[in-house]
Amino acid sequence: MKQIEDYYHKKILVLGLAKSGVTAAALLHKLGAFVTVNDRKPFSENPEAQGLLEQGIKVICGEHPVELLDEGFELIVKNPGIPYENPIIQSAIDQGIPVITEVELSFKISEAPFIGITGTNGKTTTTTLIYQMMKAGNKSPLIAGNIGKVASGVAEKATKDDTIVIELSSFQLMGVETFHPKIAIITNIYEAHLDYHGNKMAYIKAKANITKNQTEDEFLIINAEQEETREIARHSKAKVIPFSTKRILADGAYIQDGWICFHDEKVMAIEDVALPGVHNLENILSAVAAVKLSGVENRAIEEVLKSFTGVRHRLQFVVEHEGRKFYNDSKATNILATIKALAAFDGPIVLLAGGLDRGNEFDELIPYLKNVNAMITFGQTAPKLERVGRIAGIKAIERVDNVDEAVPVAFAYSKPGDVILLSPACASWDQYKTFEVRGDIFIEAVHKLK
Repeated sequence: MKQIEDYYHKKILVLGLAKSGVTAAALLHKLGAFVTVNDRKPFSENPEAQGLLEQGIKVICGEHPVELLDEGFELIVKNPGIPYENPIIQSAIDQGIPVITEVELSFKISEAPFIGITGTNGKTTTTTLIYQMMKAGNKSPLIAGNIGKVASGVAEKATKDDTIVIELSSFQLMGVETFHPKIAIITNIYEAHLDYHGNKMAYIKAKANITKNQTEDEFLIINAEQEETREIARHSKAKVIPFSTKRILADGAYIQDGWICFHDEKVMAIEDVALPGVHNLENILSAVAAVKLSGVENRAIEEVLKSFTGVRHRLQFVVEHEGRKFYNDSKATNILATIKALAAFDGPIVLLAGGLDRGNEFDELIPYLKNVNAMITFGQTAPKLERVGRIAGIKAIERVDNVDEAVPVAFAYSKPGDVILLSPACASWDQYKTFEVRGDIFIEAVHKLK
């Protein structure tokens, strides 16, 4: 870790705890800052806040009082999930107080370079592939960010010989000032998180922050088939490396004659790739581009792609039971992710879907429901999904209370040879704390069948 002086004796407010807030507060305390932590959860129910208090950090719990800013803070480190409409954040911006996320903090202290991955879909798969390929290639990677490892905690331990492979959400990227990865990847951009960003342009602008500080010596890997990503690339100073599954790109990653190629080199035959789904070829191409730029040999790339079958909760194969294959795609929190999951299978599907209602309809799903023989719905969006299911001609549609109940009902509607797929097309927050919790309940319910 760099022993920087940027935060020494500065009054800093850490707003919101969770894992990132706890790690950031403790780190800033070590760097000599005068840290105050503010979290909405009451102190008596907040073991994280209690632990920080024991370290000598000032803690204020139970609410987010705007009056806090009267204490003269010079910086706010914000939990990514707290919206910018929050009164404290709004007041801080009005007063000219910088607001960052702990990703910015991690970049400031890190001795290691970053490979940053963002996009609407495919971030976790791409991040995991890059990490595994670099590990197989003995390149000393560390994994961090939205994938579950707090970035500043990883950066604190990283050395100049490591590379931090970091998954970045639009929420995190809104709070960066100087952050610039050596290699940035934008997997794709579709309409998402509009309840947070307000409109698609604001969402795209947040994603574009991954490259806003990059230099001519750094790389931006983009989906060549999207105007949104091409437009971001036009405003970047980095060297642009495109990828495409549809055309040959001499300056990027592409598919040719059944081979994964980078520049003019054949890297690996597609028939040897274990990861299912046409959409995953895009993730593979972006990952291959990143690791080839990092000096990873084809041998290591092949080793990973021949054995890697997916990340937990992302089109994850669970088990085959009485001729039915169960897949957990709980991370499909938007329509596009579910479309890609449905397109990954040729045979009949029993679909489990539903969750938080963000105000949108699901008509985009209709053309992709042709192989769905039964739909089991749950959560706030159940009526909306049932409507599109009827339009698509699905005869067996049943609503249940939750995912746990959905599994045996789905099994009852299925036949040997069917895929039983949890791909909700919605966030989990109406019923479950995270999509991971939802996916774990699905897996547990599947194993109960046995």
